[in-house]
Amino acid sequence: MITGYHVIFSTYGFWLPNDPRGSWSDFVGSWELFRYGRPTKTDERRSLAHRDHDRTLRHAAKRELKYPPLTFSGLQARAVARGFAAYVARTGLLVWACAILPDHVHLVVGRVNMPVKRLVIQLKGAATRQLEREGIHPLSEYRGAGERVPKCWVRGEWKVFLDADDVGRAVRYVEGNPLKEGKKKQGWGFVVRYL
Repeated sequence: MITGYHVIFSTYGFWLPNDPRGSWSDFVGSWELFRYGRPTKTDERRSLAHRDHDRTLRHAAKRELKYPPLTFSGLQARAVARGFAAYVARTGLLVWACAILPDHVHLVVGRVNMPVKRLVIQLKGAATRQLEREGIHPLSEYRGAGERVPKCWVRGEWKVFLDADDVGRAVRYVEGNPLKEGKKKQGWGFVVRYL
């Protein structure tokens, strides 16, 4: 039985639709990016980040993006966390682990009565509203007159359905993720201990 989910979603420019290691995408919406390869949609359930690939080519493709690849500063990551906290307070979502990294987010959450895709959209929205409220949205300088700020999140998410035996492993993985990137362990007030 599904107890919860491990979800990962990334910031603009982190993982391109034609990343040679695979992607969630079946479409490349920009001719400039398409020149670097067709979409690399995969149904792989394990992370593909460790696969060998041509880093120079991937970085060249990222230079073709409309905006620079987005990375959160520490202040922006804390604003994202405050957005998540507001969402948790409003909805009662159980969050057992959370890692907010410069270019992607990991969450382990309890089962919800909506599609996971909708949950992730709502979490992204809560984080975005908080960034805008605090005046630190990382793409605000690219807002045109009368336009909205460009989205800081890519469409979609990676999700793993967890049964009770999987939750502890997923929590440990998410808690260890910042350490793998040379960052400090994170502790957020909206995260509760998994029993």
